[in-house]
Amino acid sequence: MLKTKTIDQKSTIDKQKKSYTFEEIKQKMVNYCVYQDRCHKEVEQKFWDFLLIQEAKDEIILYLIKENYLNEERFARSFVRGKFYQKHWGRNKIIGQLKFKGITPKLIQKAMDEIDEEDYEASIKKLYLQYYKLQKDAKDHMKHQKTTRYLISKGYEYEIISRLRQDLL
Repeated sequence: MLKTKTIDQKSTIDKQKKSYTFEEIKQKMVNYCVYQDRCHKEVEQKFWDFLLIQEAKDEIILYLIKENYLNEERFARSFVRGKFYQKHWGRNKIIGQLKFKGITPKLIQKAMDEIDEEDYEASIKKLYLQYYKLQKDAKDHMKHQKTTRYLISKGYEYEIISRLRQDLL
């Protein structure tokens, strides 16, 4: 019985949002944007943590843009570099995530220039060979199919995978 009361009390505390002054919220949003590049959608989602009227949110966003804390092009380029060079995502997956984050097609195209074509193909070859070698107890054609499906799930294009697979054989 005692546990139930503490859980109920805790859940009501969690539901209440702590109130901050406008300047405190502005500083929290600056810190949020400084920690890593953010897009407008992420910043607007973060506003759900605070009780703010729309005019105050707009003013903070304008401040973040003016002071260059919030820059969609920088975010998109950084996102592309990180997801490709660190996570080894392909173009399709990166583009899909950027669209989900509300980045415009023009900015997406600009940001995709961060991926060097030679690096892209080298990444496919490296991932293909790594995953292919992991396939145990399978026939060659099944290993190729599984590896191709894996690369497609990482966002790489089927046409490039199949062309490069021919080079690897």
